[in-house]
Amino acid sequence: MSWYLWVKWLHIVSSTVLFGTGFGIAFFFVRAQWTGNVAIIASVGRDVVLADAVFTAAAVVIQPASGIALALMAGYPLSSPWLLLSIAMYFLVGACWLPVVWLQVWMRDLAVAAAASSSPLPLAYKKYYRWWFALGWPAFIGVLFILYLMIAKPSF
Repeated sequence: MSWYLWVKWLHIVSSTVLFGTGFGIAFFFVRAQWTGNVAIIASVGRDVVLADAVFTAAAVVIQPASGIALALMAGYPLSSPWLLLSIAMYFLVGACWLPVVWLQVWMRDLAVAAAASSSPLPLAYKKYYRWWFALGWPAFIGVLFILYLMIAKPSF
């Protein structure tokens, strides 16, 4: 198998991990909130932070490296409009995702402390959760748009 196909495979797998992990994290974290059970929220919060650190962070690094390598190997100029838009969207998604990571860590810590003391979640938790939820939407839509650009490579 050629290097191009290996890099393409890596790029597709990492994009799947990025999308799938992001969607899965959001699904399970929202479902945990709906229970209202602080122990469940704390437990899922631990897993959310871990999954983001292991899976999402790795994909975040692999995606641009493999994407640029693929573009160069395939002969696409890095100034191609679809590629420039993909890169811009990647930065937008990152600008949403980085605060989400910190919010998740803070929410996990608040939930773990509340569960340990059998207390309700503090008001700060609810504020962080609203921000987490609000920032998740543009990041999720941005990833979908990047996937579209990666597949369609539209000419503008």
